[in-house]
Amino acid sequence: MYPSQKDLSIMLSLPTPKAIVIRESKIVHKSLTINPLARFVTEEAVCLMLNIKPENIYVVECWRYMVYVHGKGVSKFVSYADFPPILGVQPPTSAETAKWRRRWRKNFNPEYRKQGPKWWAKFFAGEALQAPSEPTLKSLSNLVESIKFAFNEESLQTLRKNLLIVSD
Repeated sequence: MYPSQKDLSIMLSLPTPKAIVIRESKIVHKSLTINPLARFVTEEAVCLMLNIKPENIYVVECWRYMVYVHGKGVSKFVSYADFPPILGVQPPTSAETAKWRRRWRKNFNPEYRKQGPKWWAKFFAGEALQAPSEPTLKSLSNLVESIKFAFNEESLQTLRKNLLIVSD
């Protein structure tokens, strides 16, 4: 027996449970030799760095020495040293922190020659809001403290406050 038109309209109007959305990664490794900093490349970081939405990214290609981002209205090469460290991979080494500092020294604005880009603080604040558990939040807090040299005092205090508020 087939449902009537009225039954169909009722069935279609019922709320459906939300399903987990699994999307395919847009990050592609194009070189046989993988740069050690490639482990920090994320779509979220690309979005904040280039001020674009995730759906506007077509592909993020990780080459040996550079990252190529191709998206809607964007075609740009980015240095691996522009990406902040993330949880879930090996923490940054002292050699990698030196690469970041060398990269920042090239900044034309003298105020930012000793610090990471301002969007790094936004990145870590967003990660804190998405932290699924207390241990993850604690790990994120430890990561931020290990690279506190990357933030100006105001950003660091705001991050510390956000990490405490989220954990309460």
